[in-house]
Amino acid sequence: MTAYFRRIGRFFDDRAVVLLVLTAAMWGANGVVSRAAVGQISPMTMVTLRWLIVCAVLLPMLRGRVGPYIPTLRKRWRFIVLMAFSGYTGFNVLFYLAGYWTSAVNITLLQGSIPPLVLVGAALFKNTPITRLQIAGMIVSFLGVGLIATRGDLLNLGALAFNRGDIMLLAACVLYAGYTIALRERPHLPPLVFFAGMALAAFLASLPFLAAEMAMGQTYWPTAKGFWLVAFVGICPSLISQLFFMRAVELIGPGRAGIFTNLTPLFGAFFAITLLGEPFHLYHAAALALGLAGIGLAESAKRG
Repeated sequence: MTAYFRRIGRFFDDRAVVLLVLTAAMWGANGVVSRAAVGQISPMTMVTLRWLIVCAVLLPMLRGRVGPYIPTLRKRWRFIVLMAFSGYTGFNVLFYLAGYWTSAVNITLLQGSIPPLVLVGAALFKNTPITRLQIAGMIVSFLGVGLIATRGDLLNLGALAFNRGDIMLLAACVLYAGYTIALRERPHLPPLVFFAGMALAAFLASLPFLAAEMAMGQTYWPTAKGFWLVAFVGICPSLISQLFFMRAVELIGPGRAGIFTNLTPLFGAFFAITLLGEPFHLYHAAALALGLAGIGLAESAKRG
């Protein structure tokens, strides 16, 4: 009987890994889109339209099924709004603005800061124990971020020079790390109902940002390419990947799930080089290797 339950546990773990790898691939592509969207669609228009697409797909699917859960949604509406703002609206506002000041390679590689931020946050706010190997993995991951900031020269800290886009991206990563940690506390709702509530909250939260962009005269309607880009992010990174990620967190927890976002740079760098033709330097390769090493250390600690 014990062996049977172990096999069941391994099955769920393996399924979570598949979901997280697919999620990382879609997030890596999203980093490339944020750079490709420059000049094709204004940032706040992108944020608003992507969540409008999600709502347009989800809400009709849930027609007549939400009624039993309305009391729970009303009771936890503050939590849902905060989660939507941190993990969806706030993250994406900073994410797409960052594309105007930094490269797609940097955008994807800097997302490697999310896993160590999740580990630190889980330890500080959820009393989640951290092993020595997980700490080592976190340090290794931060070294990769440092390589990008110093353009490959960690010994020369005077060369530390995050540009505006890098800083925005790191702030976005802090928001998403908080979202990841809080997922364990989500209301007891079917995943689609919970996600639909957050998508609607994210759409409504994006409207003030769009209004501000319009007031500054910086809004412009998407080009034909811009429409394809927003359609992609609305379906894949915004809808499918978020459902995959929530399910994976349920299966293996936020700490282990967060570690797998270190795969995002691997996919993102590949897409940035092959699709956008961006240069890939030796320090980018070193940062990528450090990020993957961080996954190996943290995962070996958990499985041990």
